[in-house]
Amino acid sequence: MSIASMTIWEADFYRRPLQDASGHPLWELIICDSGKTFTTFAFCPQSEANSAWITTQLQRLANAKGLPEQIYVFRPQAISLLQVACQPLGIKVEATRRTPALKQVLQDRSLHYPTLPNAVNQPYNPVELEKPPPLPLPENLWGDQWRFAAIAASDLVPAFQTRPIPILEIPNFLNPIQLGLPSTASVPGIVIDGGRRSMPLARWLQQVKPFALTYFPGDPDGLILEAGLVDRWVLTTFDDPDVIAAAITFRERQQTAKGLHFLLVQPDNSGMTYSGFWLLQSDLGLSV
Repeated sequence: MSIASMTIWEADFYRRPLQDASGHPLWELIICDSGKTFTTFAFCPQSEANSAWITTQLQRLANAKGLPEQIYVFRPQAISLLQVACQPLGIKVEATRRTPALKQVLQDRSLHYPTLPNAVNQPYNPVELEKPPPLPLPENLWGDQWRFAAIAASDLVPAFQTRPIPILEIPNFLNPIQLGLPSTASVPGIVIDGGRRSMPLARWLQQVKPFALTYFPGDPDGLILEAGLVDRWVLTTFDDPDVIAAAITFRERQQTAKGLHFLLVQPDNSGMTYSGFWLLQSDLGLSV
């Protein structure tokens, strides 16, 4: 079954800035589909916040909506509970940051909570996650050299989708056409010539699930790989003025390309063989 034909929901189960009559936090299960054609909410007292309660809610929802093949979850604290809850129903749970519909619902709900009589006056960001400090890329994986690059939006997907690349990640929703980018827009990227470490690096990247590449100014400047749900890796650091100028251009192009960018790993710059290609989108291009 292709992803396009699968029924996929996005879900979150976590504490909200609300409390019950006893002063204990209220939990809430929020479920929607990617098109937000349906959204459902259910509050849960902290004493009942467990996988069995979630399973019951899903079973009730099944009577009206059926059940999906897969549920996307972005919050690390909710993953295990939802996995256990979904197991008896045969639903696969996938951990992914890419839950734009759900995050928009959470943002909208956060405006509603303060109007409720049981609201708790405290800072609250419904989609912010605590992120660990970035770790250095394992030394045994780093390749020979790297560089910034850019490809016209119209050429980006055709240049790679038909090539025999062992690891190829080009989600349809990140196709420049789907994002409404002009054909002449420059989509930035990072190219790594991995040499003999090219395939080990590509396999490691596939394992950690790349999400986005971010330029950060500092002392020194550098590139951060956002991966998994909250993982962060330092790909490289630099203090050369020319590289810094290229990094600033990379970030500006990300902004004009709705966050779209790419990561290419290849043995060398001959253009003959590739090890891995990922089409990515940073939060620069997302509303949440």
